[in-house]
Amino acid sequence: MMRIRGDNLHAHELIGLDLTVEGSRDPTLLGLHGRVVYESRNMLHIRVNDSNGYRIKAVPKGITTLLFILPDGSRRIIEGKDLIGRPEDRVERIERVRSHGRW
Repeated sequence: MMRIRGDNLHAHELIGLDLTVEGSRDPTLLGLHGRVVYESRNMLHIRVNDSNGYRIKAVPKGITTLLFILPDGSRRIIEGKDLIGRPEDRVERIERVRSHGRW
């Protein structure tokens, strides 16, 4: 199993990673911070702590710039549009490219 790093983040499962929305065309998302609990083709669902406990916020991939905090504490900024696609297809696509020696 490949360790998750900033240069291979797009090839990994994102659930469980902390993120902050660094940029967005939707100003209500700016600065939003939480942990990824679900990922779909076009959205990341993050658990955000607030005064009432927590809530789940849907963050569109296509309009955001995301700062991920990796398990080793390092940080990586990624354009959400580069993550569009079903997570299982994205990981499979990366593995297929790698196995054909194009990466």
